[in-house]
Amino acid sequence: MKNKKGVIYKRKQEILRELHENKKVLVDDLAKALHVSPITIRRDLDEFQSEGIVERFYGGASLVEGALAEDPSEQDSSDQNQSCKESIAREAAALVTEGDTIFLNSSSTALLLLKYLKGKRVTVITNNGNALHMETDPLIELVLTGGEVNQYKKSMVGDFALQMLRKLRADKCFIGVSGINELGEITTAVLQETMINSLMIEQTKGMKVILADHTKIGSQNNFVIASLNQITHLITDEEADSRILSALKRQNVSILAAPLETKE
Repeated sequence: MKNKKGVIYKRKQEILRELHENKKVLVDDLAKALHVSPITIRRDLDEFQSEGIVERFYGGASLVEGALAEDPSEQDSSDQNQSCKESIAREAAALVTEGDTIFLNSSSTALLLLKYLKGKRVTVITNNGNALHMETDPLIELVLTGGEVNQYKKSMVGDFALQMLRKLRADKCFIGVSGINELGEITTAVLQETMINSLMIEQTKGMKVILADHTKIGSQNNFVIASLNQITHLITDEEADSRILSALKRQNVSILAAPLETKE
């Protein structure tokens, strides 16, 4: 099953790469290039259409403008948003204990954990290339997954990263996300990172922690990485919608609302 998922993922990546470069694709050309049937390509394109990525036309599909843009939630650098991320990362770092091996995904919030992990001997495995530029405690052992580099986010994705993660297990994972809706569907805006995030959760034997500031609570993006019943903890900030948090609490997840620091 895992191998089958990997084949499907790789095929869809090739289709997306072609769409990104040429803005449109033809079913017959893709079928020949990827050595699959036209029916398979049509099914993939139909899925992309349902996700708002393409518009179908007879014999092919065209890319919807802006559909493959990077996660807009990562672009908010306002002082308030940064304060939320810092508070969430500080709260998350407190869950890490001596000797832990942890996964961090490519989100900017997850990356901030490195700033707050102090005085603990911890192994950090991440697909975030920006981790190389973070000042970290000497006790931290930093491991990068490797893989194809997303030039915008410096995240590592693709088959190589997935194969590496399949060989590893973590005690805890900390996954920053683009959205989590009232039904508990956890989503990302970047297709290339969907399987990376899902696999980090799958390969974690202990705490599985979602990091989502208040702007992500009640929000939904195109690509589902997990449902709340796969998660043990959700860390947000005190600005999050209490009504939605109450609905999520009924799904037996521990919710921590990190207090925001006030400036004098």
